[in-house]
Amino acid sequence: MKSYKVLDQQEFTMGEYSIVPIRSKDRFDIMKWRNEQMYHLRQNESLTNEKQDIYFNNVISKLFEQKKPDQILFSFLENDVCIGYGGLVHINWIDKNAEISFILETSIVDKDFDFHLSLFLKFIEGVSSKQLNFHKIFTYAFDVRPEIYPILEKNGFKKEAVFKEHCLINGMFLNVIIHSKFI
Repeated sequence: MKSYKVLDQQEFTMGEYSIVPIRSKDRFDIMKWRNEQMYHLRQNESLTNEKQDIYFNNVISKLFEQKKPDQILFSFLENDVCIGYGGLVHINWIDKNAEISFILETSIVDKDFDFHLSLFLKFIEGVSSKQLNFHKIFTYAFDVRPEIYPILEKNGFKKEAVFKEHCLINGMFLNVIIHSKFI
């Protein structure tokens, strides 16, 4: 398993769930989920195996050695099987904040999204506060999945901003909703 130089601890566990530094072996599952869920991502074309390999080789692999990477990504595991991934992206080391990113395996999104997102948020809050000493974490969500807002709020996130008609999706200008938590 690769290790992030910026983290003292690499694996975080609660019961049968854990997050570990993003694993190369999970890259094609991640690619599949991203392609299936493009509607809520900042991704405007389908990924291919070749593009995913290039991204992992040229971007992800360099993050592990950086003292202040711009993202810290994890494979989200249930009994050591990857069921999602995410982490901290658009990290602002000066202001000690970062955006949270999270994607769950498409086949289980409709079943237990609340449980899995809540658990992942606990993991990321721990990493952000205890390992990185951040001040704030936040989400940046296209307003296409209103069902996630109550989950965020139940986990202590507050709606901080609405960027009106901020993104163009399927020919329509939609809002972006920001939820944040001071940690």
